[in-house]
Amino acid sequence: MRKSKYTEEQIIGFLKQVEAGLPVKDVCRKGGFSEATFYKWRSKFGGMEVPDAKRLRELEAENAKLKKLLAEAHLDMHALKSVLGVKR
Repeated sequence: MRKSKYTEEQIIGFLKQVEAGLPVKDVCRKGGFSEATFYKWRSKFGGMEVPDAKRLRELEAENAKLKKLLAEAHLDMHALKSVLGVKR
């Protein structure tokens, strides 16, 4: 997945500018991103503060690590079943 060139802090800053009353088009033009990107960010980060966004990033990284460990465990179980055979 492509990494954004904007940090969570910057994204939340853009969202706060719109909440303060600036038009979405102006914020997007100044920031150099599309309105679709803004609305995608708003759906993900809307109502968050900077510490919340950092915690979200940590949880996503931990979740990815746990999914990888689970996949490896299932692969090991499948390999053992195929080598040893299934009980009858």
